Amino acid sequence: MREHGQARGIEGALVQRGDADYEAVRASMVWNGLKPERFPEVIVRAASERDVPEAIGLARSRGLRVAVRAGGHSWCGSSLRTDGMLIDLSRLRRCDIDVASMTASVRPAVTGGELAAELVARGLSFPTGHCGSVAVGGYLLSGGLGWNSGALGPACRSVYELEAVTADGEVVRCSEDENPDLFWAARGAGPGFFAVVTGFRLRLHRLSGAIMSSTCAFPLAYVEEVSNWATETAKELDPAVELTLVLATAAPHMTKKRPRPKVIIVAATAFADSRDQAVQALRPLQNCPFADHALFREAYEPTSPAALYEASSDLWPAENRYAADTLWSDADFGTLLSRLSGAVDSAPSDKSLVLAPVSPASHDEELLRDMAFSVLGESYVVPYAIWDDPAKDDVNTRWLREAMSAVEPLGTGHYIAEADLTASATRAERSFTTSDWQRLQALRTRYDPEGVFHSYLTP
Repeated sequence: MREHGQARGIEGALVQRGDADYEAVRASMVWNGLKPERFPEVIVRAASERDVPEAIGLARSRGLRVAVRAGGHSWCGSSLRTDGMLIDLSRLRRCDIDVASMTASVRPAVTGGELAAELVARGLSFPTGHCGSVAVGGYLLSGGLGWNSGALGPACRSVYELEAVTADGEVVRCSEDENPDLFWAARGAGPGFFAVVTGFRLRLHRLSGAIMSSTCAFPLAYVEEVSNWATETAKELDPAVELTLVLATAAPHMTKKRPRPKVIIVAATAFADSRDQAVQALRPLQNCPFADHALFREAYEPTSPAALYEASSDLWPAENRYAADTLWSDADFGTLLSRLSGAVDSAPSDKSLVLAPVSPASHDEELLRDMAFSVLGESYVVPYAIWDDPAKDDVNTRWLREAMSAVEPLGTGHYIAEADLTASATRAERSFTTSDWQRLQALRTRYDPEGVFHSYLTP
């Protein structure tokens, strides 16, 4: 039914349910190998930002609610809805960098890996997401917990202006001075944002002169002791040292044992001005009282943004099937990870894991000012079910729910970017402080009174 798009001036493709290529296009809207059984009536593949107001006008004329997709990396596929219209922004990939002013203008489908590569070539950086194939659109709208967020704050902190299309089809600029309420909501509202962002203007940062990593892995039996030691040691670390605990199957290079054992990994990445500063920043982690029990140790390894992205793509290859959920908590990591270690030990897939970033975002109030995103606890964990056999979808998604049930009583909230919104009707609300949630609902009523845009996905 492409002629309907052309009649409204839409330059891109318009695919309707029932068209011969509909299912292939629908499946491509989700990066995850696990495709939700949800079917939009119309998919508009925007050729440029000019198509977005036209698509919204078409949706309004046909009474269709609108969802938006940039890169399709949402684990639960929140942009894929039954009925309504899906506006696909994946062709909006322009990136313009101004070295002199240390700013960039990027379209929503530019990926973190693409942006990082362009910036590195110019001696610049940005706290892009940990997975290089994630598009900046959904990432920035959800806050953006990425590389070096402990020092730089969530990525949305470095957004100083954006261009958006509202529910009535108006193109507006948003900043602290212009449409400040929309600007506040766009920095953290995630998939429930009530407009389409077609462009971001970013403040950039100097590229670290040296990036260095240290990694050690211990038998899973030491989960509580290692977690407590690592989080206590983290208090001595510079904010530019990113420390993560991982419960997983040992990587092939970590051990010759077969089958490979389950381990707790302490991984640290230091972003510093020089090699000496990076070594100094990582030094507290070398004083480990459990060093004799380590299955693997690697200290002071030089790395780079490209190498970091290569490592993350090994953990999250595109062909796998995924389910994930998030939890903020005020419980200590020793308690949280002790509860999750049993789940990891008995996971139906040896690819499944639990990430526990220590201080995933700065608690600095200035870095969290004027945004819907907020830090909701002292600790943060993300269980991932990862598998490749479609016949095992049910057992692996059930594993994720059971793993979450072990720690959810200790939870204080969720992170909207990776929360399993299909798990509970309260997932979205519990991803914000009470006052922020109330403000988001009030702004939705103000900016989208007719409900043109889908709100958050629910079970």
